[in-house]
Amino acid sequence: MKAIRYLRVALESIVAHKLRAILTMLGIIIGVAAVLTTMGIGRGASANITESIESQGTNLLTISPGASTQGGLSGSSGSAGTLTMGDVEALKDTTLHPSLALIAPEYSATAQLVYADTNTQNTVAGVTADYAQVRNQEIASGRYLNPEDSQEQAHVVVLGSELAADLFGGENPVGLSVRINGEPFQVVGVLEESGGFGRTSPDTMAYIPIEVAQGRLFNADRYRGEYTVTSIYIQVSDQDQVEAAQSQIETTLRLRHNLRADEDNDFDIFDQASMLETAEDISQTMTVFLGAIGAVSLLVGGIGIMNIMLVSVTERTREIGLRKAIGAHDNDILLQFLVEALALCFLGGLIGVGLAYGVAALFQRIPSLTFNVVIQPDSLVLAIGFSVLAGLVFGIYPAMRATQLDPIEALRSE
Repeated sequence: MKAIRYLRVALESIVAHKLRAILTMLGIIIGVAAVLTTMGIGRGASANITESIESQGTNLLTISPGASTQGGLSGSSGSAGTLTMGDVEALKDTTLHPSLALIAPEYSATAQLVYADTNTQNTVAGVTADYAQVRNQEIASGRYLNPEDSQEQAHVVVLGSELAADLFGGENPVGLSVRINGEPFQVVGVLEESGGFGRTSPDTMAYIPIEVAQGRLFNADRYRGEYTVTSIYIQVSDQDQVEAAQSQIETTLRLRHNLRADEDNDFDIFDQASMLETAEDISQTMTVFLGAIGAVSLLVGGIGIMNIMLVSVTERTREIGLRKAIGAHDNDILLQFLVEALALCFLGGLIGVGLAYGVAALFQRIPSLTFNVVIQPDSLVLAIGFSVLAGLVFGIYPAMRATQLDPIEALRSE
């Protein structure tokens, strides 16, 4: 009951000294808003990265050429070109590779794409019809490449959403022609926006039949008489089968590449799920780091609370003396000033929460930002909890100073 009574007294004091109360709460307001906003930015960026990785499938394996040994010298990763279309056909044998659901080779290189007076340098990937399903690509308009395109070596192309916008603006490109390294290709489809990073993002790439890319457009190298590929993407039948799939792939490719037991693989197998785990670890670290930076503002706000409360004790010396003279105990004085400090911090925390949500709404209106500020309940509890803790920690000293005043000396003060 005492706490409730002193809360009313604290609120009356806050209302009576509005400007001082606002200035006192300002540090807490900024601190809480900073903690929520910085943690929200970290979590929003984390969610965006995770979504981008998951959009390409978590049961996805990527095989790329690795280091090879030729004449006793070790070549650099990716330079050997040891993956071939023959490897792709061998991996399609379901009796030897029961864990592999779909296999999609890719041969990619940079090319110049021209439409009217617009031209750009982008990655062009030669792929098969299964590529869209393996990489979780969706068509926004038109169609994707089909087996007939590969059989006929048709000059058709599917464009990423960003590349289509760069070349054609607001015009629908389906049915129109674009020149790739000087050769005409008919646009048959445009992909849905999928997100990603850099110039190898699906949104900035073009896709053509792999036979056309290898034989006509890029004149791909051959290895042991077979066209090379830059990557092989494999969709595993189930997430639980990823390790088994890796073992099956490694066994087959080592046998095909005539590697001895003491020789390293001349290829790399990358698990998409491991990238997701790494990205989540990095994002969590970044979120904690950003939250710690925001917490510094709360510390500064707490010091401000202590300073103002010390001033308040000095200003109210006569009031304290009078209360002690009529029988108030030290505990009563302590509780009164402590409740006032806690009330200031709690109100400041609530205003800071509102400010953080306002900043989050503002960020959503910025078109260039690819992520939202994500404010989660645990962040709210943490921010409000720390603001109240700041009031408790930094309010206890001024409250104790108030209890130490001698009532006779306090009554004499002006």
